[in-house]
Amino acid sequence: MRSRNPVFSRRGFSRDNGYAGFNTAPQAGGPAVGTQANPYAGGNPYAQNPYAQQDLQQGAPPQAPATTGRMTMDDVVLRTGTTLGTLIVTAALAWALLPVDDANINRSYGIGIGAALVAMVLAFVQSFKRKPVPALILSYAALEGVFLGVVSSVVDNRIASGAAMQAVIGTMAVFAGVLIAYRAGWIRVNRRFYGFVMAAALGFVLLMVVNLLFAVFGGGDGLGFRSGPLGIFFGVVGIILGACFLALDFKQVEDGIAYGAPKEEAWLAAFGLTLTLVWIYMEFLRLISILNSNN
Repeated sequence: MRSRNPVFSRRGFSRDNGYAGFNTAPQAGGPAVGTQANPYAGGNPYAQNPYAQQDLQQGAPPQAPATTGRMTMDDVVLRTGTTLGTLIVTAALAWALLPVDDANINRSYGIGIGAALVAMVLAFVQSFKRKPVPALILSYAALEGVFLGVVSSVVDNRIASGAAMQAVIGTMAVFAGVLIAYRAGWIRVNRRFYGFVMAAALGFVLLMVVNLLFAVFGGGDGLGFRSGPLGIFFGVVGIILGACFLALDFKQVEDGIAYGAPKEEAWLAAFGLTLTLVWIYMEFLRLISILNSNN
């Protein structure tokens, strides 16, 4: 099962060779692929591992999945660190080189918005790709970093001093909290969880688009979804949705490693985690801005 939204559909590996997270459709010549993290559940090493089923279809003798060239947790950590590192470096450069004083704020903000638009295009291109393209992913991270650096500088210097650091700490706390809860088994990611999160995310995004349209054509704050008490409520909802996305990301990484996804798929994990962390950071930054403007 995979969302038809090109960004949400990134939550799965090897679209071209059979493995995709939360896919319960039967594989050719074998049982359905379930949502369990352990591909050897039930005692049959080929009951849920699509890679092993491919070996059977090709006439290969039954054997455990080869580890050579397969994705590992170290691969995911390295690629994610590289992607986030690129984003952080460009964000710091944008903060330092694109001032947001009265004389330069329009130019700096224009550059930031332009970088965000190009980053969005690159993210959609990667989402439609059948395989990860590291150059696309790192380019997205670099441009997204420029946007985050400018926006963070604007909020920190003109709205709420220290907001950027508070948003970073909040993002790290959500990441750590979800990881601990997931590893402890307090969060169970299954088909129902996936469906709920995707439906909630679609509704959230549609509401924000409608609010933006009303703000652009009607002036003011639109329907008020991003200011006042409603803005605070939707800011909290956005952070909770980001936490749910993190749980989906952790599940996909766990399943990808268990099923023996190719090593290159670690870039998809890095891409997904980066998108989610950017979402959470932006929601924290927006929430902090609203809280300070209300004061």
